Amino acid sequence: MRKYLSLILAAVLLLSGCQARPPAKAEAAAQPQFHVDATIKDIMDSIVDPGADYIWDAVATTVTAKGKEEKYPRTDDEWKEVRRHAIHLMEASNMLLIPGRHVAKPGEKGDPRVELPPEQIEALINQDRVNFTKLANGLYDSVLPVLRAIDKKDKEALLEAGDAIDQACENCHFTYWYPKR
Repeated sequence: MRKYLSLILAAVLLLSGCQARPPAKAEAAAQPQFHVDATIKDIMDSIVDPGADYIWDAVATTVTAKGKEEKYPRTDDEWKEVRRHAIHLMEASNMLLIPGRHVAKPGEKGDPRVELPPEQIEALINQDRVNFTKLANGLYDSVLPVLRAIDKKDKEALLEAGDAIDQACENCHFTYWYPKR
């Protein structure tokens, strides 16, 4: 009997030491650690603007003396390149939402006729984070029809889908960037 009690006690001690307890390091590792050296202005200049411009310029009609010239993706590689820019644009909208990201580098100035000072833009965003998140997600959502058009290789749908990107950008700029008149 004593032998069985000793085995039971040993099993209980062994099992109690093996209970699932997440170590403190695992909890800390579950929270992503972002590096936010690039500013919102950097992301706009490096990813958002070039990505949107590429999508907007992917389909065009030019009338010349020789007649009408149609520009649109024709090959799989050309469609793939438009898709790459669409993905860049979508993911840039997520980058804008990373906590701790500043609007611009300290002392960096924009054109006061076109945009508010960066400190003022950042204050507006920080006071209204819920709406800023909604608007950034609106940019993400505006690219989804672009991806559908690309997947279908539908140049007309691609052309039409670009308008939603412009509207998503302007919604945010009117709220935070442009001086109130």
